[in-house]
Amino acid sequence: MSYSVVFVEDEQIVREEIVSSIRWELLGLNLVGTASDGLEGEQLIKRTEPDIVITDIRLPAQDGLTMLSHCPVNHAVILTGHTDFNYMKQAIRLGVFDYLLKPVDDEELEETLAALVKKIQEEDKDVEQLRSRESTVGELIPLPRGVNNHVIDATIAFIADNYHEPVGLQEAAAYLELSESHLSRLFKEVSGLNFLQYLNAWRVNKSVEMMKDPKKNISEIATSCGFPTPGYFAKIFKRFIGKTPSQFRDEMSAL
Repeated sequence: MSYSVVFVEDEQIVREEIVSSIRWELLGLNLVGTASDGLEGEQLIKRTEPDIVITDIRLPAQDGLTMLSHCPVNHAVILTGHTDFNYMKQAIRLGVFDYLLKPVDDEELEETLAALVKKIQEEDKDVEQLRSRESTVGELIPLPRGVNNHVIDATIAFIADNYHEPVGLQEAAAYLELSESHLSRLFKEVSGLNFLQYLNAWRVNKSVEMMKDPKKNISEIATSCGFPTPGYFAKIFKRFIGKTPSQFRDEMSAL
């Protein structure tokens, strides 16, 4: 399987060098587009919804972290010539996989991308295992509601109460007064899924419930279930269910 990549970099020489030198296909990647500033990058990301975004931080029009915060991005790699701890902290909160200093060595970037591909493959495997579990009545994706761990049970309760809002690991950790790294590690160990996968699975289940109402359109359902865009909702829905929301709804209405 090939994962799609968008690359945002304002320095033309750097952009062209990385585009031509990285062995994308060998890494299992497909470079679907490049952009030279933050606003162009945001439009490209929203249009193509890539699996991975590689971006500089300091960009014309809009900085890279602001761009990422406006887009549905699950995996990102930052390239920058500046060592700014505040930028690094913000990058960590946005779920950035790695933070590489310029000038970036091709081999270093390839190693980082290979590690990220491995991480995404492991997540895909987790989703496949989840889809293969026996589902409970009325729940398309089977999720544990109580795991006899007070931290994880409290996290699941937080998701149940806030899934329709733009929340993530950062908000859950703050609510529980825990570090993001500790909650992330514990959640994965106990539930078998990382936090974002569990949150997305919960949202997909809720969307399935809402699809039973023919008056609600797909865009409305996406927003009501906490997905930032209908396109991102369709991508996540298909990842978990194997069909687009429209295909699923058509089959459901035909029954």
